[in-house]
Amino acid sequence: MRQNPQRRAGLLDAAIEVLAREGSRGLTLRAVDAQAAVPTGTTSNYFANRAQLLVEILHRTRERLVPDPADLAGPLDTEVLLHQLVERMRRERSVHIAMLELRLEATRRPELQAELTRFQGEELQANVDWHLKAGLPGDRQGVVLVYLAMLGLIVDDLTAPGLLEPHPVEDLVKALVDRLLR
Repeated sequence: MRQNPQRRAGLLDAAIEVLAREGSRGLTLRAVDAQAAVPTGTTSNYFANRAQLLVEILHRTRERLVPDPADLAGPLDTEVLLHQLVERMRRERSVHIAMLELRLEATRRPELQAELTRFQGEELQANVDWHLKAGLPGDRQGVVLVYLAMLGLIVDDLTAPGLLEPHPVEDLVKALVDRLLR
């Protein structure tokens, strides 16, 4: 297996784009090669098989979605942080769509479901712990409810944006914070 970290990251980014555009069925090692504009067989030099590629895509999405440290400096405000999350989701649309595809694929692949459950569980726990440690309003259950509500908002914004047109996202986020955390 090759270990050039920049090439690996580039291949994973290409895989995210293929997954977001073509869905799980369109994600092949050759499709990733084509998206990354590398010679045929390059992706298979970095990933033993499609299953490994799927798991590594999962981990790459986290790297791409981590908030900018500048957004976490200074006084913190949950509503502002959630608006930044929506902005990041819209800016990194393909990463979020790829995550949705991974969730769907996990319903058919028990090994991916186990990894996704572990990964998402750790992410959720880290977010709850960070929120509480930062002194933001709300308790553990409130933070989980915000997570679930934001996930629904993100899914609808990505897949059926017209659905939310009568309900401005800014107002929804404010109501969410007010009702669940204060």
